[in-house]
Amino acid sequence: MQRKKELQVWIEGTIVAAIAMILSFIPTNIGSSFSISLGMIPVTLFALRRGAKAGFFSAFIWGLLHFPLAQVYYLTPVQVVIEYILAFGFAGFAGVFSGKLQQSIQNGTFKKSVSIICYATFLGTLMRYFWHFIAGVIFWGSFALWGMNPWLFSFVMNGISGLATAVVTALFLIALLKINPNLFFPGKLVNVLQQKK
Repeated sequence: MQRKKELQVWIEGTIVAAIAMILSFIPTNIGSSFSISLGMIPVTLFALRRGAKAGFFSAFIWGLLHFPLAQVYYLTPVQVVIEYILAFGFAGFAGVFSGKLQQSIQNGTFKKSVSIICYATFLGTLMRYFWHFIAGVIFWGSFALWGMNPWLFSFVMNGISGLATAVVTALFLIALLKINPNLFFPGKLVNVLQQKK
C-alpha cells in the first residue's frame, strides 16, 4: 500500500514536470535575459500539495526534460549542472511550507493561507534564481549588456526575472486557493471552513 502511494506521488510529480515544461514553451521573454517562468506555477502547487521531497523530485525532472527537448543553453558542463539540475531542483523548496499551508486552509484562515503561499512561492523562486545568478556571474558575465559589472548584471536580470516569476506564480496559486482549496491537498477532499476575509 505504501509503495503504491509513493508510486502515485512520483507519477504525479512527473506529470507536473511535463506540464511545467509545456508551459516553458509559452513565450514570455523580453530580450535574451528576462523571462517569466510559467512552469513554476504547477511545480510550486505540487510542492505545496506533496511536500519538499516530492517538490524537489518534480522540479528536478522538469530540469532534466530540457535536455531531450533541446532547450539547454550550453557553455560548460558545470554551467549546465548549475542551471538545469541545481537551479530547477531547488525550486522544490516551496514544499517546506506544505504542512503549514494545509493546516491553515483547514482552519479556514484565508489571509494566513495567502501569506503562506506567498512565502512558499518566493522561497522556491529565490532558491532557483540564486543558482541562475551564480551561473550568470561565472559563465555569462562576458555577455553582460552595456559593459555592466557581471555581478550587477546577473543580479538585476535574474532578480527581475525571479521577482516577476514569483509574483505571477503567487497570484495564480492564490486564485486557485479561492476557486478550489482542495487542490492543495494530496489525494483527498477536505471540508474547508468558511474562509475569513
